[in-house]
Amino acid sequence: MFSRRREVAIGLGVYAAYLAVRQVKLRRGARAAADRNAGRVVALEERLGIHVEPALQRALLPRRRLVAVLNVAYVTLNVALTVGWLMTLFRRRDPAFHRLRRAAVLTTLSAQPVFVLFPLAPPRTQDGFVDTIESVSGLDLDRGLVAELYDPIAAMPSIHVAFAVVTAAGLRDAGRSPWTRRLAPGYPPAVALVVFATANHYVLDAVAGWALARLALRLA
Repeated sequence: MFSRRREVAIGLGVYAAYLAVRQVKLRRGARAAADRNAGRVVALEERLGIHVEPALQRALLPRRRLVAVLNVAYVTLNVALTVGWLMTLFRRRDPAFHRLRRAAVLTTLSAQPVFVLFPLAPPRTQDGFVDTIESVSGLDLDRGLVAELYDPIAAMPSIHVAFAVVTAAGLRDAGRSPWTRRLAPGYPPAVALVVFATANHYVLDAVAGWALARLALRLA
């Protein structure tokens, strides 16, 4: 069944649940726990030898124009592509739409318990990292209206990477262009590069996001 009202209701309901979890955490003063957990994630990455985010930032920061493009990609393009691709499949009445929409919903809702039990501050708020979105693009994600639209201490798992995995699966399976289908597997790694370069996620966040999305696709 392809019903606009139904899909809008599902989308708004999922987003409302996300914002509700945000409010619960912030009222409980979870920011301190989020900072402590950030230290734990960094320490674990260092033990595993995968704490590459600061080095990646140092390599990219001199290329300010490139960093500005990555900032835009982080703030707008990732979610826009996921929603846009679902809307395209909906308009086509493509049978793949329902599986991918279910996967996106499962990914988002399944992440909420983790956000509550393990609040995690993004790297950009920690020593040793640069908030490229503020320093290069002049947008402060932690103040004003934009800060009310997302959960600032929900880095684990990375929903950006999870959505990229779901979107790539849809592009690979339902893309009409051979080039689209061939390039689709490269989309999640590209998003991972964006979230590392802008200091919005750790490597372990991306791994968790990838695993969550793969499970959601299997269940969907």
